[in-house]
Order: sequence, then structure tokens, then C-alpha cells
Amino acid sequence: MGRKKKHIKPKGFMSFEVFSTKVHGVFTKFPNRSMNYKQVAAKMGFKPALVKGMVEQSLKKLLAQGDIVQVDRGSYKLKYHEVHTIGRVDMTTSGNAYIVSPDTEQDVLVKAGNLNHALHGDQVRVLLFARRKGHRLEGEVVEIIERKRDTFVGTVELSATYGFLVPDDKRMPHDIYIPLEKLNGAKQGEKAVAKITDWPKRGSSPFGEITQVLGKAGEHQTEIHAILAEYGLPYEFPAEVEAEAAQLSLGITEEDRKGRRDFREVTTFTIDPVDAKDFDDALSIQKMENGNWEIGIHIADVTHYVLPGSLLDDEAINRATSVYLVDRVVP
Repeated sequence: MGRKKKHIKPKGFMSFEVFSTKVHGVFTKFPNRSMNYKQVAAKMGFKPALVKGMVEQSLKKLLAQGDIVQVDRGSYKLKYHEVHTIGRVDMTTSGNAYIVSPDTEQDVLVKAGNLNHALHGDQVRVLLFARRKGHRLEGEVVEIIERKRDTFVGTVELSATYGFLVPDDKRMPHDIYIPLEKLNGAKQGEKAVAKITDWPKRGSSPFGEITQVLGKAGEHQTEIHAILAEYGLPYEFPAEVEAEAAQLSLGITEEDRKGRRDFREVTTFTIDPVDAKDFDDALSIQKMENGNWEIGIHIADVTHYVLPGSLLDDEAINRATSVYLVDRVVP
């Protein structure tokens, strides 16, 4: 018969029984947190490498006793608390989704029937199921913390008594039910934008209303406007921003010239094409007295016109970078 296995501990360390009790205490102190052996050791104030064996043996003991549960590979949590995690929904075209969470080593699979009206990009709370051997981590959405969006672009489908918006985004697995009085002039086959207004708990489809009719599906302008609406790109500048821009002085004052070199007498030309929306890069060239040529590289001083805290500045922050489509640019 083999000899009984002993728990070997470094000199000066507490007994295994006391040690495992303290490991259990870590989980009790952080009942909603999943931890691996390194995190447990750190919470106890030890260097993980020094107590790796004792922590792992303690975890096995607590797992066998039913005090903790394994929620992911090498990650454990207190058993008598429901195990939850918070993450973002990554919807698939099949209708199932994966929850991307920093608290789990792998994404959590949530089948379509357990999404409970969660949509792509939503931030949700997920109840983790007990993990089955050989299966990936699964769960169920129990709370929608924050919706990523509530408006969708799609094609209007009408019947005699109601309508639907069939979303263009394949990651939106539900058509949006539109009562006839909420169509706002949308006709069969037109592209439109719908806003979700309600989603009954037992309803298979969300309820909504048409907020904007884009035009006949398939037409160039309609499809471009659909792209703009789908990605939340602005069609135009707000009137108050246009008004502030119109008030900018285009003249150059003596005050403006202070601290700057004047290149107006030097051959200087922009490198932007004639149809560009902004002319903010330029080159200059002139021959020096010693026979060398000076090439100047000029970048527009936008901050001279766009002042911190102005409407123009706020609009620029909201827009960030420009987006180029096949026939236009959205600044």
C-alpha cells in the first residue's frame, strides 16, 4: 500500500487546515468575485509562487466539500452565492450570443432562448450555469444594464393591420413590430429608421415607431442615407454651429500676425484637391540668398478659429474623425 499523501508547507507557515480555512475566508470576503490561485494568494498577502501548492490543495478541498464552485478553468467562486458576471453582448447570425466579460477566461455562451431581449452591444448581467465537463461556459441574461442602441435601419413590410421593420443589421435577430398609426408615412418596401418604444416581457418582437423615412430601397441616395443612419453619422451640422462658424472673421489683423512669419509673398500652395472639404496643408518654396532652396511645410492653425468651449469645439469633439463614403465625406 502507498503511503498517505502529506501536505508539504514551507517552514514557518500555518497548518494546512488553518490555511484552507483562510482560503475559504477570502471567498467569503469577496462572495461575488471569481478568483484563481494567484488572486487568492495575493488576497492572503502571499507571493503566489510561494504558496501555489497549498492554495491549489485548499481549492480542491473546498470544491470537494461544496464550499466553492468552478466557474471557469482554474477560476472559483463561493458556491452559495449565484455566480454572475457583467459583459457586452456579441450577437451571432444564428441568434445565439457570446458575453464578453473581463471576469471570465472565455466568452460566455448564451443561447437565443436565454437572452431575454438582450441585443448586440448591450451591457448585461449574466447568471453563469454550473459548468459541465467538456462543455463551454454558458449562462442566461438576467439584467440589461445598458442598451447600446434603440434605433435601427431596415425595410418596411406591411400587412393589412400592422407593419414590421426588417433590420438591415444581421446581428439584430428580431423584426420590429410597427402599428399602422406609428408608420409616419412609411410605405411598403421603403427604407426607414425605427425606434424601439416597448418590448413586452412575453413578446417575441419589440414594438416601435418609424422616426424617419429614407426612401425607396435600392436607390443610391436612400442606401447612402441608410448607411449614415445605421452608424449614427450626422447628415448636417446643427443650425447653431453653422451660425457660429458664419460669425468667424476671415481677415488677418496685426494681432494675428504677432509671433508668426508672413509667407504671403512666398510661393505657397495647398496640396488638397479642388473638391476637398478643408484646405489645411500647404507647401512653400523660395530660393535663398546662398543659392539653396527652402521648402516650407505648413499646417493650418485650427485652434485660431476653434476655441475651447465653443460650439464648434463641442461639435468637433462629438464628431472626432471624418468618415469617407463613396460619394461624400462626413466631417
